[in-house]
Amino acid sequence: MVKPSKAETLPDNAAVASAKYVRMGPRKVRRAVDVIRGLPTSEALTVLEFSPWRACRPVSKVVQSAVANAEHNKQLDPDTLFVAEAYVDEGPSLRRWRPRAQGRAYPVIKRTSHITIVVESRVDEDEMQPRPNRRARRAAKKGADERPKASEDADDAAEDTADEKPAKKSAAKKSTKKATAKKATAKKSAAKETAAEKADDTAEAETEETE
Repeated sequence: MVKPSKAETLPDNAAVASAKYVRMGPRKVRRAVDVIRGLPTSEALTVLEFSPWRACRPVSKVVQSAVANAEHNKQLDPDTLFVAEAYVDEGPSLRRWRPRAQGRAYPVIKRTSHITIVVESRVDEDEMQPRPNRRARRAAKKGADERPKASEDADDAAEDTADEKPAKKSAAKKSTKKATAKKATAKKSAAKETAAEKADDTAEAETEETE
């Protein structure tokens, strides 16, 4: 069974272009491709034009080819085109040898890349906004994951404060109970002292009468 090509599986509002066996390492090409993913094609070409990387030249050619395919084959408006997909696959590596001292030879691996760019036409105002890149999506996802944690921490703090309030109330009640108990004991001791003084006075009066 023959596998359908990328162009056959695309919708009517998208076009694709690719460059095969580009004599450049895929890691270096991906650095330029990641910058233009999700941008309008005009802005992507401007960014590639003023970027310092050598891989921007073949990537720019692929973007221009994709725009031309969308305009001539799909009759799409070039002003509404965005870079929907952009990826780089590794091609076959060429093995060469570099002569070194004492008759030795060191291997040199010359890597190749396959560049694929898919442009898509977006007419709606919401779709006119550039899609966020991978780092922005990861940052948004991380922020969304941190929000429930922050709410959980706030709930825990509220529960702790709610638990501390009854404890403070109970401590205040205990302190008031202790103060009242001290006052009662002081009153009792004062009453005992007055009773003892009265008893002493009566005893002295009786002795004086007997004399």
